[in-house]
Amino acid sequence: MTNLNRNAEAELAGIVAQDDMGAIPLAEKMLMLVVACAIGLVANWAATGTSPVEALPGMAVLFGASALGLVVARIVPLSIPAVAWVSLIAIALTIPGMPGAAAVLEAVTKLNFLALATPALAYGGLALTHREFQIARQSGWKIVIVAICVMFGTYIGSVIIADLTLRFFG
Repeated sequence: MTNLNRNAEAELAGIVAQDDMGAIPLAEKMLMLVVACAIGLVANWAATGTSPVEALPGMAVLFGASALGLVVARIVPLSIPAVAWVSLIAIALTIPGMPGAAAVLEAVTKLNFLALATPALAYGGLALTHREFQIARQSGWKIVIVAICVMFGTYIGSVIIADLTLRFFG
């Protein structure tokens, strides 16, 4: 039994060691951003009816903030995640009084956040690697029961919160 635990720990250590900023080249990350922006434009069009051409300036702002955040995360020697840099840059672009903030806000209002988040979350849920399958196999059948209980509890909790919110504020 302890040998299995050691193997699982070694496997997890290998995953953590590979999951650093240098794992994916910056050019490949930029290409992924372009693909995500294209999918986001289509999703936004389907959800809101806003044409991709009309929403393109807002998506260009999001792309620019994301690309700049990835570059800053690669250059600055602090161990701050790239998503934090992207958020800081996006916040700085929209601070009232900053030059161009009104134009940025106007461009970005053509985008619907839920329409952009849905494809990303769907991909995140479906993107399982070979290593994750190995870890699931090593964990055994008990992990399935725990996962079902967590999903059921999350669903029931969401239903209770929604019901209470709608009763008192709806």
